[in-house]
Amino acid sequence: MQEPIAPITWHNGQVEMIDQTRLPGELVFIRPRTVAEMWSAIKKLQVRGAPAIGIAAALGLYLAIKDSRARDRAGFEVELQQAAGYLASARPTAVNLTWALKRVQQAVAAAPASDIASLKEVVLKEALAIRAEDEAMCRAIGENGATLLQDAAAILTHCNAGTLATARYGTALAPVYYLASRGKVLKVFADETRPLLQGARLTAWELHQAGIPVTLITDSMAASVMARGWVQAVVVGADRIAANGDVANKIGTYGVAILAKEHGLPFYVAAPASTFDLSLASGAGIPIEERDAAEVTHFGLRPTAPEGIPVFNPAFDVTPHRYVTAIITEKGIIHPPYSENIARVLGA
Repeated sequence: MQEPIAPITWHNGQVEMIDQTRLPGELVFIRPRTVAEMWSAIKKLQVRGAPAIGIAAALGLYLAIKDSRARDRAGFEVELQQAAGYLASARPTAVNLTWALKRVQQAVAAAPASDIASLKEVVLKEALAIRAEDEAMCRAIGENGATLLQDAAAILTHCNAGTLATARYGTALAPVYYLASRGKVLKVFADETRPLLQGARLTAWELHQAGIPVTLITDSMAASVMARGWVQAVVVGADRIAANGDVANKIGTYGVAILAKEHGLPFYVAAPASTFDLSLASGAGIPIEERDAAEVTHFGLRPTAPEGIPVFNPAFDVTPHRYVTAIITEKGIIHPPYSENIARVLGA
């Protein structure tokens, strides 16, 4: 197995990211120089995946204040707060975005230094720490999740929760990479994931690049694959997890969870502790982003539906916790009952 690529890095004093809208046709790196360019990259899905969005947002804060001319600490913190609010508006569902923004602001608030140059360094240091910790967390998720998949020959996944969605290694795909590095190769069936085809464009691409056997299927083929006994588990990522274990993830995840239960397959969710939102009692409180109708009515620039047709295009859905067999985190594996065990395992 080849080492999976890192999608977002700090290199030679600038942010460097894979433009995921160009995959799989081209491997293109972009270098946002301003907070507006980072906001646009998040909004347009040039960077996507909850952990990667959090890293991008934290680095976006540094881009916002690196040239700050604030005269004092109070003015600097106002600028930082305004930039955080702006970045948070790019995408509302993934909790990692707001979590990362708050963490950087808290680091500045706790910093003993008051000179502006030192505070700028605090912002950058905290953003880079978030990235480094995410890579380590993904490794731990991989190691923990591998214990659940030792006897599996193949898994099914939905959307992209691999290396492209994180600092490296991913969440749902982290156990696949971990096992492969130790000689056990799992086959992966990847749903194409309509309407933006993250499974086809991204998951299939990164697994193929890493030398992991992957078979691409349309979303409507998942039931047939399960019925034929070709997969022994489903593993997906998450954009937000409520205190009771309800999981918000890419649209279509809920349906896959129902299919897994019908076919007697375990349905695992892999996510870092930062993806949990314990302020929400259930998934009913998770805000669901709705995206442009053209994503459904067009394939690229080509229309595939009657002009003016009404469209419902939520980017995410919520899978009730009763369909979730276990949640894999860097701190351990969480089993039902989730209302008790999430807080216990996370130490909340």
